[in-house]
Formats: sequence, C-alpha cells, structure tokens
Amino acid sequence: MKLPFLIITLTLAALLAAQPSQAQNAFTPDQVKYGPAPPFLPVGAQLAVLEGDPMASSGDFTIRLKMPDGYKVAPHTHPSRENVTVLSGTLKVGMGDQFDASKMMSFGSGSFAYLDPSMHHYAMASGATVIQIHGVSPVKFNYINPADDPSMKK
Repeated sequence: MKLPFLIITLTLAALLAAQPSQAQNAFTPDQVKYGPAPPFLPVGAQLAVLEGDPMASSGDFTIRLKMPDGYKVAPHTHPSRENVTVLSGTLKVGMGDQFDASKMMSFGSGSFAYLDPSMHHYAMASGATVIQIHGVSPVKFNYINPADDPSMKK
C-alpha cells in the first residue's frame, strides 16, 4: 500500500517540476519589487510592475507607484483611461492646467478613481503614499506644459 502512494507522490512531484515557469500572477506585499520610476515621472518615486508591460504598444498592465511625502506630478493627461486605487497614505488630486494645491481633493487608503484621457489633472502625495494603477498600455504622461516633463530636463 505504501509503494503505490510513493509512486503517485513521485509522479506528481516530477510533473510539477517539469512545468514551464510562468509569470507570477499573485503577490504578497513582500514580493512586490520596486525600482526607480521611469524618467517621465519626477525623481523620488519607485515603481513596481505587477502585470503586463506598461511600455508596450498594447495590452493590460498593473503597476504600483510608491511616493514620498510631498511628491508632485504636474498637470497632465494620458492617452488611455487611468484607474487608480490608493493602497496607503493620501493622494491629493486636482483638475486643470495649473497646479493649485488649494483646489485638490484628498483620497485616502482604499479610495478609487478613474480618469479619462481628456481629463487634465495633477497629483501630490500627502505622507508616504502607494497607489496602484491599472489600464491599457502604453503608460504615457502628456504634460500640459512641456517644461514640466522631467524626461526633458537635463
């Protein structure tokens, strides 16, 4: 009776070991790997890619952005809808072509918002803040004032 059990166990172990490795599709917080944010975002934030390729010409993506207190993103738009969930901290968001902190709304942990491509908006972290963004690639920031684009600064 022990021999058939051993054979089944070894067969299952061999099948599992022979499976091709696949992209990770579930994460615990300690498995999320952050690196520097891309150059189109101001220095100081960290970005983690959870799903897809945010820079691809098409396809779904999910990313996390970790921002220090006071981190600001100048007024901009995106070519596709941006879906944002605040995981920790507070994200302040304003609408319009000029950054005006007095006109910003605060979104605490657990908040969700989506911003359509035509929406001119800007953001700031209040306290250390982590947001999760999902949408359709490519991720692109179209700054209202081209001088605000950090990738153009040397």
